[in-house]
Formats: sequence, structure tokens, C-alpha cells
Amino acid sequence: MASACCSSSPLAKVHLDHALGSAPTTVDPAHHGRSRPEGERADLLVVGRIVTGDQACPTAEAMAVSGGAIIGIGSKAEMDALVGPSTKTISPDGFVLPGLIDPHMHIFTSLLNLTWTDLSHARFPKFDDILDAINATATKTAPGEWVLGKQFDPSLYPGEPILTRDAMDKAAPNNPVLVMNASGHFFYANSAAFAAAGVTDDTPDPPGGIFGRSDGKLNGTIGEPPAMMVMLGPLPKPTPQEIAAGVNEILMAAARRGVTSVREAATGSIAGISEYALLHQLNGASRLPVRVSTAQFSLVGGRTPVEAAAAWAAAGVTPFSGDEMVRADAWKVITDGSNQGRSGYFMQPYLGEDTGGKADWTPEGLREAFRAGLDAGWQLMVHTNGDAAVEFALEAAEEVFPGYAAADLRHRFEHVSFTTDDQLTRMAAVGISPSFLMNHVYFWGAAFRDTILGPERAERLDRLASAYAAGLRPSIHSDYNVTDIDPLHSARTAVQRKLQVDGTVLNPNECVTPEQALAAITTHAAWQIHADDRGTLAVGNRADFAVASDNPWSSDPEGWPAISFHETYIDGSPAFQA
Repeated sequence: MASACCSSSPLAKVHLDHALGSAPTTVDPAHHGRSRPEGERADLLVVGRIVTGDQACPTAEAMAVSGGAIIGIGSKAEMDALVGPSTKTISPDGFVLPGLIDPHMHIFTSLLNLTWTDLSHARFPKFDDILDAINATATKTAPGEWVLGKQFDPSLYPGEPILTRDAMDKAAPNNPVLVMNASGHFFYANSAAFAAAGVTDDTPDPPGGIFGRSDGKLNGTIGEPPAMMVMLGPLPKPTPQEIAAGVNEILMAAARRGVTSVREAATGSIAGISEYALLHQLNGASRLPVRVSTAQFSLVGGRTPVEAAAAWAAAGVTPFSGDEMVRADAWKVITDGSNQGRSGYFMQPYLGEDTGGKADWTPEGLREAFRAGLDAGWQLMVHTNGDAAVEFALEAAEEVFPGYAAADLRHRFEHVSFTTDDQLTRMAAVGISPSFLMNHVYFWGAAFRDTILGPERAERLDRLASAYAAGLRPSIHSDYNVTDIDPLHSARTAVQRKLQVDGTVLNPNECVTPEQALAAITTHAAWQIHADDRGTLAVGNRADFAVASDNPWSSDPEGWPAISFHETYIDGSPAFQA
């Protein structure tokens, strides 16, 4: 897991732009979807333990599919009337579930450190284990080659220790070492890494960046992108082929968790239109394992929002363009940073500090960004982490939205990590639904409570139950690679709100029912990404389904993360098979 989120990372740009930039810029949809019109006879009959996701008729014995659409679901006897001589019958070994949906994750920014060693707290709960892992990796690496680590999060260890230059020199004496802080705002390097990058004790800090020092000597910490980009210079750069393989690896990992649809939440933030075009190119070569909805970045290529909207339109990327597998759906605006990294925007200061972060826009600039997306007809997808960021964006929406027709665009606030009752009520009134990074509770709830915000504010983290009570249609997401794509783990957290560190429950009043949690990764998530034909197995919906080892609708949520998936299907044809 990492705590940087939703950002247009200049680090990713310097490391990946040369490869992504070589991708095509012409969008060529493959149109893999429904190749035949829906008919009276099924081309596929699914027989077995079918879980519909619809509590009005939760189970079925058989499901008939024609042209990728469900044309019948019910008893085996009822479906026999839809079977013809060319119907193929399958009997999956497991429970047939609606394909799960992750409505907010990141493909392209996650490519930056996709292959780096995972040094997360989830994998190494003791700080000393981090140095042991660096040593173990270095031992298996040829002298002089890079040892690269990611997702190290000091906020999750007692005393918030850092990785020092001296400690990493001892752990890897023959290799340059570079480790990324989970916030995405810091690197930690050893002496060989500094030497490879040409950084010495006398190197001045670049504007906006910091080379950390103790007693005038580099201590191993590198802060903020201007300094971090210096350290990326000597690293091996991925090839276009490696980029393509990485995209497929990320999507296949989603499929392995029963996911059939995702929303890529900041498309174009590194290489502009090439990112969207690359998804279509890969899908044309071989159908992607997961459907991808994209949210177009509002500052693509360093442009203003108005200029960015024009650039997307000039490339033919307009609302709901694309095909059945890759479709452009939203307009992404970011208002603040990461709460774990103490750059989220709050009404009160962080513990031990005199500020509560800041907004990424002026009020006028944010309204311009909103209008640019709305003028083009996009759904707004607005990153809001701190309670002040929610207020900042909500005030802009309340002012701007009345000037536009009440189209069914289903505008969204992302993360909405800390909210008040009043804000949730006003979101419902103005037509904004929330999508929560529910794993904030599991992984960082104790840190928010004890060291970052304090117990009173921590109680207001990820208020899914209150969102339901306010009449909203909330979803939950991974924000990959902030956390792994694992919707059932996130759903369990929504039900239990247990903290990883000590197993205590963070504000039990915000626990939701199992049905509400599952709706947040199926029907509500589908609705938020304008995929009304997904989320349940019902007549007229797409035949997007997963085959699982258990039925989460009837099993104890405690066991949900252990449910395994060995097949997924898109439009009734295999997308992933273990």
C-alpha cells in the first residue's frame, strides 16, 4: 500500500514518459463487445450455484446468455426453453457472482514502481525487518545493480523511524539502494545511489526539493519531486514492451480478485492522450482482462483546464466515447493531497503541527476546472481528502452546478475521507455521490487516531453508514496502488471497521450491513461509472461474472478476504482463468 493518491506525479513522468510517449495517439476502439444481436436462443448456458446480487431473487440455477447479454435467469427448467442446438453449456466449479467493480484505481502512475520490492508495513510489521529485506534483496542482486523498494510507510511504526543512509549502506554495501516512501513525497538512498546520481554533501537543494542532511552530511532522505527526480535519472528505464506488460499485469491482478470493471482515475496525467490510446491499442491486440472506464486528467500536459478539455476533444476523446472495453467517462480534478502524508487539507492543524495542509487551487481556479469539465459534458470526479477540501469543493459545486442542465452525470467526490453531517447532506442535495478508500480505516485508522489527527477527528474517517443515511449511493475503492485491488477485503472493513494494528473498532456507528458493503463494490460502483448494465446478474445486463470459492452474500464477512476466484467472464467469454 502507498499513501500518495490521485496525483499527476512528475516522478512517474520522468521515469515513464519516454516509453508511454512512444505509444500511438490515435484512438482506435476494438469493439470486442456484443458481436451478435440478442436473440431468442442462448449461445451460452451457465448452470450451477448462481448468486445474482439482487436480494429480491438472490440465487438461480441457470443463466442464459446471447450476444454477451443475459436473456434469462432462473431455474434450469425455465432456461431449457432458451437452449438451442448451438448453445454451449458450462457448469463452473464454484459460486457464480456478479463481476466486482473497483471504481477508482490507477494504472499508469502505478507503473512507476510496479516491479520494486514491496516494503510495506503489511508485509513487514517490524521496522528492523525492512533493513533485513533490503539486505536479502541485495544479496540476490549483482554488485552495482540497483536495489529498489516501495511502499515504506514510517507513520505505521512506533516513533516514525526513517531509513538512513548509513543503515542502508550496511544492508547493501555493494549496491545502490533507493526506497520510495509510501506517501510518494520522499525517497531514501544509500551512498552508492547518491554517487550514481551525482549528488554529494555539497550539492545544493533544487528549488522545491530537499536533500536531507545531518551535521552537513547527506542523511539518506530526499524530499519532494524536484530532488527525487534527480535520483531517478540513473535508473534503468522501462521499454514500451515492459509498459504494455505492466498494464496487463495490473489488470490481471484485478481479475484475480473477481473484478471485471475498473475506473482508471487520472488518465493522461503522465503522457496525455497516449495513455488512453495505449489502452485501446492493447485491447485491440488482445481483449483486456478487465473493462476500463477512464477519468481524463484536467491538467493534462501542463495545460489549463480549458486548454486540457480542448485537447481531449481535439483527439476525439469525448464523454462516453470509446468502446465496450475502454470508455472515456469522467473529468478528474484534484483539490488536495494525502492525509497520511500530511498534505490533505483540514479545517484544523495536524497533531504537532501548526497547519492543516492547503488546497491545490484558488477558489476561482477550482471553479474554472469544474466549468471546463461541465462545458464538455463530463462527469466530475473530484479528489477530496481532508474536511476542508470537501468543503472547498462542495462550495464550488453549489455555486457552479445550478448553471448547468440537470443531466444524469452522477458527479463524484473521491475518498471524502473526513466529512461532517452537514457536508453529506449538502452533497446529496447538489447531486454528488462519494467513493471511499475504505482501507484507510484498516491500515491507517490507528495512525490517524494516535499521531496524525487525534481520536475525535479519526471518528469521522470514511463515514459509509452516514453516507447511506444521507440518501447517497456510495462506493468503495482501492485507489491502487495505495492499497491492493481486493474489493472483498475493503467490503469487510466497511462492515467491521477493525484496525489492522490492534483489532479495535473505529467508530462502530459507521459500520454498515454486509448487503450495503457488497452494493458498494457492485451496483453502486457500477452506477457511479455509468455501467448500469453491470453489478447484478439480471436479464438485460452484460454477462460479466466471476466464479468464487464462496458466496459473500450468505457467508460471514470475516472470511470474505479468503474467498478465491478462479475464473472471470466478460460478455460470457473467459477473461481470466487460474
